Amino acid sequence: MNVLASSLIAASAAVVLLLGLVHLLYTFHGTKLHPRDPQLTAALKEASPVLTRQTTMWKVWVGFNASHSFGAILFGAVYGYLTLLYGPFLFQSRFLLGLGLLLLMGYTLLGKFYWFSIPFRGIVFATLLYLGGLVAAAA
Repeated sequence: MNVLASSLIAASAAVVLLLGLVHLLYTFHGTKLHPRDPQLTAALKEASPVLTRQTTMWKVWVGFNASHSFGAILFGAVYGYLTLLYGPFLFQSRFLLGLGLLLLMGYTLLGKFYWFSIPFRGIVFATLLYLGGLVAAAA
C-alpha cells in the first residue's frame, strides 16, 4: 500500500471532518449562522415554506445546516477510517474512490457559488489532497 496516497486521503478526510464538526457546532451553539438582522430571524421563526405548514423556515434552516454537517462528518469519518484501517480495500475500489471525488467536487462547486471563503478554501484544500492521493496511488 502506498503510504503517501493513504496519508493524503486521510488528510483530506480529516479536513472535511473538521469542517463538518465546526459547522455542526455553529449550527447549535452561538449566532454565527444566524442572520445579522434580528427581525429576519423572527420572521423565519414564523414563516412556513410553501411545501408544508408543519415547520418553519427557521427549523428548515437549522435542519439543513445540521444535515449538511452530518454529511461532511460521515465523509470524513468513513474515508478516514477506510484509508487508515482498510487502505488496500479502499484503493482497490474505483467506485468508492470515484464516489469520494464526486462528493468533494460537488462540495467544491457548492462552495464556489454559495459559501464564503473559509469553508470554500477548506473544501478546495481537501479536494486537492484527495486528488493528490489518487495520483499517488496510481503512480
